[in-house]
Amino acid sequence: MASHFIAEHYMFIKGHETYSYYGPMNAFTFNLGYHMEHHDFPNIPGCNLPKLKEIAKEYYDPLPSHSSWPKVIWDFITDPAIGPYCRMKRRSNRARDNGSCDDDPDKDM
Repeated sequence: MASHFIAEHYMFIKGHETYSYYGPMNAFTFNLGYHMEHHDFPNIPGCNLPKLKEIAKEYYDPLPSHSSWPKVIWDFITDPAIGPYCRMKRRSNRARDNGSCDDDPDKDM
């Protein structure tokens, strides 16, 4: 079941950093696979996420998604373009905002 984390947060397609999963395991995981829908509307209960996708299918249908968590694991292991370092990386401003970042480019030397 940990394949859902890989399916949701690794870049299988450049420029797409998160994905939904529309497969049969959603029936056993309380619709855990409706990841994009959950991020767009975090206050909607998981049992209603399939309804949300149906209502907004013109938005969600064109987005890349997964249909098999085992295939996600297989691709993660066997595809050299996908792996542990294939995640969206953002520079954190938290340290700079707290005034504790030594490599702040705006800091006077």
